[in-house]
Amino acid sequence: MPRAKGGYVARRRHNKILKLAKGYWGRKSKLFRPANQQVMKSLMYAYRDRRNKKRDFRRLWITRISAACRLNEISYSRFMYGLKNAGVQINRKVLAELAVSDAKAFSELVEVAKKSIA
Repeated sequence: MPRAKGGYVARRRHNKILKLAKGYWGRKSKLFRPANQQVMKSLMYAYRDRRNKKRDFRRLWITRISAACRLNEISYSRFMYGLKNAGVQINRKVLAELAVSDAKAFSELVEVAKKSIA
């Protein structure tokens, strides 16, 4: 009985991996085994970093809000506490955008937060 080598199916599988490995450096883009290893690793990184991206953006927003709060003589934590007490429900993404693009509106929110604390 002749040996079955996979032929058409294996070639399609290899080409699919090599297509994903396009742009990698050296052997990793040319040969199947190193390409397959790198593609698997890259897909793991992509899965992990889709979750890390959410953390990174939250950190960025908090940093921006905190910097704007310091300009208005209030700490980030007291500002957020004041907004919560005042019943203002604005997420950090929008607050960071206000802090960067509309300082006047942000300072009005700071005043609201200060009043609710006092």
